[in-house]
Amino acid sequence: MSRTAEKVLSIISAAFTAITIVMSFVGLAFWKNLTSDPAWRREVEMELLADPEFTPGDVEFIFSLLNFFEGFYWFIIIALIISFILTIVGIVNIWNNKKPKLAGIMFIVAGLFAGILTLTSILLYIAGVLCFTRKPPLSNDRAFTEENYDGTMRPL
Repeated sequence: MSRTAEKVLSIISAAFTAITIVMSFVGLAFWKNLTSDPAWRREVEMELLADPEFTPGDVEFIFSLLNFFEGFYWFIIIALIISFILTIVGIVNIWNNKKPKLAGIMFIVAGLFAGILTLTSILLYIAGVLCFTRKPPLSNDRAFTEENYDGTMRPL
């Protein structure tokens, strides 16, 4: 049975995930470079303290939130790497129609790690559902066909 649709969808989603991982590392490097610059920090601090509604405690809270976002960014990158690995495992299992059920499970779990409703996860969900629903065609058993009988009654 040809599993071309599952292969194509999973390969496209693996490519999107790889691109997203690379772009996430670039974004994290940019963010780390920006937030570690003391001149930028002083400028933002002065800008916030110029507003009478902000206290020095509020400014420290904002900078602690920025540090939290850096940790959250790492969480997203790790989830994307797990999704990429699961997608590759699913592609290996779907190739030559080895284990389509296992590949379907891998695709659905990888879709969850890639984000609940992103383009990549939707492609993986579709590939996973196709792995579960497409069945191999039935074999042609010629034991009880018209060719074996001479026009008389067939057995039930």
